[in-house]
Amino acid sequence: MAGNTGTPGQSVAARLLTVLGAFDRFHRALTLTEIAERAQLPVPTVHRLVRELETWGALTRRPDSRFVVGRRLWDLGLLAPIQSGIREVAAPFLQDLYAATFATVHLAVRDGIQVLYLDRLSGRASVPVVSRVGSRLPLHSTGVGKVLLAHAPDEIRRAAMADLRPMTRHTIVAPGMLDRQLRQIRQQGYATTSEEMTLGACSIAVPVRNGEDVVAALGVVVPSLGRNRASLVAAAQVAAQGVGRTLHGVVPAEDRT
Repeated sequence: MAGNTGTPGQSVAARLLTVLGAFDRFHRALTLTEIAERAQLPVPTVHRLVRELETWGALTRRPDSRFVVGRRLWDLGLLAPIQSGIREVAAPFLQDLYAATFATVHLAVRDGIQVLYLDRLSGRASVPVVSRVGSRLPLHSTGVGKVLLAHAPDEIRRAAMADLRPMTRHTIVAPGMLDRQLRQIRQQGYATTSEEMTLGACSIAVPVRNGEDVVAALGVVVPSLGRNRASLVAAAQVAAQGVGRTLHGVVPAEDRT
């Protein structure tokens, strides 16, 4: 059984990582017993490991005795090249995009067949948004994800097409229809969604380029696109172009992936 102390060659480091891996966006706060169940480790072992992680600052115990990820892990995560590179460069342009739209805006990159959210500014309008900084969502049902999927290698598109799960009744799950939409995205330079990830939320997204390479995507989430589509696209494209120009010569090549 994975993570069990009886597994030959199972190191303390591996068990610590298994405990941390018990947390995800659907399991943000866990009791000791829940961590043990998800990590497939004995409760006494988890108790000892959690105590060490709590002392170091990787986990924090809440008043209700549930554990959550600690601030020290967040601080450590910010040192990752993808965070300290593109995220820092894009920050002022993300602010400009928010000021131009007063909507929720995103900066995201592709992580395998998921979209990883690097930054988010919340808009004034009450729009249901499930993304969080550091969260991962499907490529095919999000605006930023569609942009990144449209410019992804063929093998990534094939893998994503094989797992088109419906997030709402509006999610595109027909491979042929999605493939046509991805071709259109490459031609027109932006993507849109209409309640495909969350009911009541629409989005537009544009690519961020470093030279010819699409290295990230900027997105805007609004209640509806309507007559604002053209102005939203224009504002997002201006911001994305600013990020792309600044990236060149600022972020080392190994940090742009």
